Amino acid sequence: MRKNHQMPDDDLVFLAYADLSGHVRGRAVPGRRYPTTVGWVPADQSITPFGSLGEMNPYGPLGDLRLIPDESAHIRADRLGATAFDVVLCDAVKPDGQPFAACPRAALRAAIERLAEQHRLEVKAAFEHEFTMLDAAGTEAAPLPAFSLQAQRSAEPFGSDLVRCMNSAGLEPENWLAEFAPGQFEITVTPANALRAADRASLVREIVRDVARVHQRAVTFSPMTSIGGVGNGVHVHLSLHTGNGKPVTHDRHDTDGLSRQARAFFSGIIRHLPALVALTAPSAISYLRLMPHRWSAAFTASGLRNREAALRICPGATPAGWNIEFRAADATACPHLVLAALIHAGCQGLDEGLDELRLLPGDPNAMSGDDLAAMGVVRLPTSLPEALDAFGDDGVARRWFDPLLIETYLEMKHTELTELADLSDAARIARYRAVY
Repeated sequence: MRKNHQMPDDDLVFLAYADLSGHVRGRAVPGRRYPTTVGWVPADQSITPFGSLGEMNPYGPLGDLRLIPDESAHIRADRLGATAFDVVLCDAVKPDGQPFAACPRAALRAAIERLAEQHRLEVKAAFEHEFTMLDAAGTEAAPLPAFSLQAQRSAEPFGSDLVRCMNSAGLEPENWLAEFAPGQFEITVTPANALRAADRASLVREIVRDVARVHQRAVTFSPMTSIGGVGNGVHVHLSLHTGNGKPVTHDRHDTDGLSRQARAFFSGIIRHLPALVALTAPSAISYLRLMPHRWSAAFTASGLRNREAALRICPGATPAGWNIEFRAADATACPHLVLAALIHAGCQGLDEGLDELRLLPGDPNAMSGDDLAAMGVVRLPTSLPEALDAFGDDGVARRWFDPLLIETYLEMKHTELTELADLSDAARIARYRAVY
């Protein structure tokens, strides 16, 4: 991501805030006024995905914040339609300049600093986004052969324009492909340090939506788009590096090919995974997707090249290519909160010297309960209320975040669930499909 030094005075720059609901909110200023800061409201952090305000949020009508642009998260894409796509992600701070405790970027920075200070390590990450393309009437595409050239070309010139715009914005697209389900596509980007990776994830979603708007299409990143459908996930690839950039995920002498640091780091994620999904798969319909035989993640399992595992080990041709894919996430989550949770869990594993990775030899759904128990594998929560309870019961995980962030997040989620309480699964899917 880069700063554009030739910004026209009349173009709008959107000062964006990636909030706890996974949405990007904010306000725009004319280019002639940028760089600047703008005001923000603490209670805005309590807005649910559907636009309502958390009923018992901790702010009420009081307080003020400022949004401070971060030039490292400023993108300006080629003109889309009649206007430029000019967006800069911001940090939320209090009037005295101190970080806002419920800001997801601040939470991620704290996790990054913990890993660096305590273990002299850093994470590089890349988010893979799946989404479903709809026509102007909101209808999914007719089935075409999965992963086919035919399916990919059916989206032209959307796909080529998307990649071109992402390149011009410095988002470094890596792969663009037609996916398994009708109308489903995936866009990936190259790995980056943790903060930049989360920033890119938020911005990629928005630029996909904007290119679709220009092409008079609509897209949805919703984890489910129809009853019995495939659904859309967000896979997060993670690798460990020293402060000077040396990759340390791989150890050729280890039976599974993982270094001691990697085994401890990812063991921490496995141990706290039932709590983590409250942050990484945080919608009422996320758990219609996190089910057995869906190549998502239904268990606290890890495995070599195993797409039914929550942690899939991905060997590389070189030590730098080794990474582990976290599969229990979707786009209803805030990317910054996802990485903050994963890094804190990894730090916890390093703190305790854990070695709890037991690689499944096959499909966990085909294994007996006794065999899974012997490997320490348990079923993940099967609903958002169950996941929120698991997070509430994990006292270690709760200590990773400021109490104000936790209070804000839980109240927002409980309000979200209240809005959906009397709806069928199909109606819930329709609500999320419309806003994500």
